[in-house]
Amino acid sequence: MKKEEDLLVYDDDEAVNYILNFLPKEMRKRINQDEIEYMLDVIYDFYDEKGYIEEDSAEEASIDEEEMFKYIVKATKKDDVDISEDEIELILQGEYEYGKSIGVYD
Repeated sequence: MKKEEDLLVYDDDEAVNYILNFLPKEMRKRINQDEIEYMLDVIYDFYDEKGYIEEDSAEEASIDEEEMFKYIVKATKKDDVDISEDEIELILQGEYEYGKSIGVYD
């Protein structure tokens, strides 16, 4: 198997559960599966817009985390989604930890 095929192990349902379990208990009272799924969609939109998602490539990309954070904050305001910047940071951290756990990120 080629390395790029390994990247296909990213499972959205697993990612959502991983992130929910990653969040502090008190935050899980406010943030549910729908908000996490929304955040993952916005992250994918960011990756797609920046050209990080290519069907036939698994090249490493250097992602500007500050730019992605600002993109997500702007999207949540535009879509009127009630997620604070602190919550966005923790969700992003949880998504990153999930990605590391399956080998998507170094």
